[in-house]
Amino acid sequence: METPLHEQIADDLRRRIASGELAVGAPLPSESQMCAQWNASRGPVRQALAALRAEGMIGGGRGKPPVVRRRALSQPFETFLSFSSWVQGMGHTPGQRTQEITLRPAPADVADALDLEEGTPVVQLLRLRLIDGAPTMLERTTFVEPVGRLLFDFDCDSGSLYAHLGARGVDMSVARHLIDAVAADETDSRLLGVPAGFPLLRESRTAGGADGRPVEYSDDRYRPDMVSFTIENVRQARPALLRSWQAS
Repeated sequence: METPLHEQIADDLRRRIASGELAVGAPLPSESQMCAQWNASRGPVRQALAALRAEGMIGGGRGKPPVVRRRALSQPFETFLSFSSWVQGMGHTPGQRTQEITLRPAPADVADALDLEEGTPVVQLLRLRLIDGAPTMLERTTFVEPVGRLLFDFDCDSGSLYAHLGARGVDMSVARHLIDAVAADETDSRLLGVPAGFPLLRESRTAGGADGRPVEYSDDRYRPDMVSFTIENVRQARPALLRSWQAS
């Protein structure tokens, strides 16, 4: 099925903003220019611009060309799992520094999230995630033991865990996300470079396969001066969870 024209236009504008071709503060091409480029009527062009406004990437308008507000890329819920893929899609460099990976008994909250008995062996991973070398997010991820063991022969600093696990046949096609705020603890403070008690955005995620069995639970803590989340609702459509990065 061919991608609707307004989505093609919006994707092209996102790419040009993320790459810096359209810099922050720069005006977008006029509607007439975009209509000519895409051989489109004004309807699809205006739909594309409305989508970027909803994501906070552009502003202005009202008789003047809209301007770029920030180099941010929003990510649909369906592809939310991979931090590496999201950052690469912005045209930037993802990074990770693994602090710990270990096999230990599941504490009560993790056992509940993964539908396990408390004390069941699980694999826990602590990784600092970076964008262009800047500390952005700290992830505390727990995998059920058979899945987590697949990481012991993988360099967790080399790239996406999900790409590696997917290649090994692990299904994480269904996820549930909870977004809230949490005060930075000593570990968050040290690794993210923020004061203790600093408010962080937290995404708690449980992911698993189509059979409904969870295989991963993660507590991901983001610097709110660098990342934001948006829920976009469209009538007669499933809501999309969007994650955006604000360049410093």
